[in-house]
Amino acid sequence: MSKASRLGITRRRVLIGGGIGAGLVVAWGVWPRHYVHNLVAGEGETVFNAFLKIGEDGHVSVIVPQAEMGQGVWTALPQALADELGADWRTIGVETAPINPLYANDFLVAGESDGAMPSFLGSIGRWATREYAVRNALMITGGSTSIRGFEDRFRGAGAAARAVLCKAAAARWDADWQACDTAHGFVVLGERRLRFGELAAAAADYAPPDTLTLRNPAGRPITGQSMPRIDLPSKVDGSARYAGDVRLPEMVFAAARQAPSGRHRLAGVNRDAANNVFGVTAIFENPRFAACVATNWWAANRGVEALAPEWESEAETVVDDASISQALQDALDGDGGRRFVYEGDLDAAFGASGAHRATYDVGLAPHAAIEPLTATARTRGDRLEIWAPTQAPGLMRAAVADAIGYSESQVTIYPMLLGGAFGRKIEHDAAVQVAIIARRMNRPVQLTWSREEETRSDYYRPAARGRLTGKLAPDGTIAAWHSRIAVPSTNNQLFQRIMPSIFFGDVDDPDPGAVEGARPAYAIPNLAVEHMPADIGVETGIWRSVGHSYTAFFTECFVDELAAAAGVEPLSFRIAMLGREPRLARCLTTAATLGGWDGGEQGGGMGLAAHSCFGSHVALVLRLHIGDDQRPVIDRIAAAVDCGRIINPEIVRQQIEGGIVFGMSQALGRAIGYADDEPTATNFHELGLPILADTPVIEIDLIESSEEPGGVGEIAVPPVAPAIGNAIFAATGQRLRSIPFVVGGVA
Repeated sequence: MSKASRLGITRRRVLIGGGIGAGLVVAWGVWPRHYVHNLVAGEGETVFNAFLKIGEDGHVSVIVPQAEMGQGVWTALPQALADELGADWRTIGVETAPINPLYANDFLVAGESDGAMPSFLGSIGRWATREYAVRNALMITGGSTSIRGFEDRFRGAGAAARAVLCKAAAARWDADWQACDTAHGFVVLGERRLRFGELAAAAADYAPPDTLTLRNPAGRPITGQSMPRIDLPSKVDGSARYAGDVRLPEMVFAAARQAPSGRHRLAGVNRDAANNVFGVTAIFENPRFAACVATNWWAANRGVEALAPEWESEAETVVDDASISQALQDALDGDGGRRFVYEGDLDAAFGASGAHRATYDVGLAPHAAIEPLTATARTRGDRLEIWAPTQAPGLMRAAVADAIGYSESQVTIYPMLLGGAFGRKIEHDAAVQVAIIARRMNRPVQLTWSREEETRSDYYRPAARGRLTGKLAPDGTIAAWHSRIAVPSTNNQLFQRIMPSIFFGDVDDPDPGAVEGARPAYAIPNLAVEHMPADIGVETGIWRSVGHSYTAFFTECFVDELAAAAGVEPLSFRIAMLGREPRLARCLTTAATLGGWDGGEQGGGMGLAAHSCFGSHVALVLRLHIGDDQRPVIDRIAAAVDCGRIINPEIVRQQIEGGIVFGMSQALGRAIGYADDEPTATNFHELGLPILADTPVIEIDLIESSEEPGGVGEIAVPPVAPAIGNAIFAATGQRLRSIPFVVGGVA
């Protein structure tokens, strides 16, 4: 493997990167330097900037571009703005942002979120990718970037509004505006006070200062406080409107069945059987899907079942569990990969003998969100409106426009609350389908995938196989480490689907995102990490914690194996190599104290794991026992988290708890099996998901930190599986190297 290959440098990649980068530089001369918001003010409202409106009655509307899918972004980001503004929290409300370059998630697209972007974008440089993101209004919720990418913008928006409100008040008082301040929804100067609502209209005529003054921590009373979630009351009383709640005059309902893969095309349907279903009014055939429209969704779904679509495949072989396993093994043994990490001298460090080697596996994992894919479309003349849950409204608009031959200016997207997503709703399958159907029906249509269709046609977290080789130093630390991971290039697949106009790479190109988190946090002088792209015949997608979900399992279980080989207790073994990672070391020692770590004694059933990702650090210690049915039963989990400066502690706790349960699902549930090109599971009951009775006592210690905020929505998922695996070893002496775990099965 050449040095150029290891670094990902190829003539084709240079030409691609140079072309996009040069195009952006040339276009810079004619492209707008500044963007204008496209907010609409309601009666009595004044727009202050792209993130804020204030009404004459004193209400404060915060404009949030990030999708609310349960992670609390509708609360945490408004907290950041409200503190700088000096608002009364009781007056804060939230509106969803329209599509606009001002809301682009350039933090994510520029690759600052753990290599979440595909390798072809990384080749054109951070400046160019940022420019591309802004100019194309790439509003994406993902990669645990909402706070990291937007807190400063929201604080700045609040500070700018505070300044002009003070200017308006100072003009009335004939005072120095810089002597004024804001608090609890008032501008104050000594004993004088004016409500925001009284000043809003006049304040909009003033310009904020060129340099904004942000408050120091003591001047931000609600940052760091567990303020009530803005989205919670409506979710409790049922008034929250999700995409499935949309109702329009003359609306009809649709259900669809997708092709098993991109290699399949529709061969035929049973139209007579579907037409005999009471309520079915129309049948649609598309190379990639078949659908029925009816007066109600139940009839539409029964109609699709009656259609019994048949598919033709371009492939000569079918996909099943055996073919997936063989594809991973072929990739692992092949030479088509790339080293993304290479430090020291591996050959010299490993020498001729003394190495320890292990192979680990993870299966395909579904997203399994409560809300299946759904979207509603309405045509009005030459325009189309879409109501949908989406993590990427701009990309959805582009895909819908392209599918029906419209310009993007003819399509309006109304982003809705998301009933769970975990990466699935960055894609836009249902929106494209319903747009095609609605345009032909010429009336509003609501398409909802059935639970079976949602499970069967998911873009799963990929199956992966890791071969790890390590060697101990005489002092009992790790001298050499080699991680080779066979897994599809999921990022490339994803961006070929959602950004086809700029995807210039090959879906099988090695991708750094596929092995993110595979470089251990420990001080190891000689190490390498390789991605070996695997074509498993199944289209895959991003999943909560993306590559970290399997790389942490591989790494933290293998570290335990090396600790056992060294005869060193697992916690001490790790701490000895974390001198340059004090934040992760502190998480480990805190979790060990909180969880009553027993040293991992045989028969004790305790395991631990630690991982750093998305700018945050987390460690878990858990205790389990093996039930009468040979299933692991987790009794207690202790987690220590350092996610930097915290805006809302309770939301962080919620996300850590949710991530732990999500991690339990991949470790103890059931993987998606394959037979005859079809997944073998189609509903929740076949996935073995954790239920309330399976949920252990969870204790969380949030470590106080003044560091910049890290992500929290995904960080708890990666260490769960390895902590469980290490605990199973402590309980049974059996080292399981495949998840989902099966106690008593093959190691």
